[in-house]
Amino acid sequence: MADAEKYWYNFATGQVEHGRLSPAIDRAGPFDTAEQAARAPEIAQERARSWAEEEARED
Repeated sequence: MADAEKYWYNFATGQVEHGRLSPAIDRAGPFDTAEQAARAPEIAQERARSWAEEEARED
């Protein structure tokens, strides 16, 4: 699936976008569905928590 057909989450606006509409610094993705893109903040938080736990184990 080409990037123009994928979905992105715009952290600046809190909106899901179809295709690359906003600057890269403001968006997360690509995602295959709008529903997945809408979960981007939650996914980012889960990954950050996982990375923090991993770093704590390594220390």
